Amino acid sequence: MSEIEKELALQEKILLGIKKTHEKVVEFKKQKGTPLVVMRGSEIVKIKPWEK
Repeated sequence: MSEIEKELALQEKILLGIKKTHEKVVEFKKQKGTPLVVMRGSEIVKIKPWEK
């Protein structure tokens, strides 16, 4: 496996980990009934996880 292939495989694993973490955080916030606090541009906003 070349260095580029190793790098791509690592990137895929990292992205999968980020996706799973995002799903778990949203589910946790839904269970607790608390908003997600995120940054959009230069503003901090609260998002209700039970709404899309």
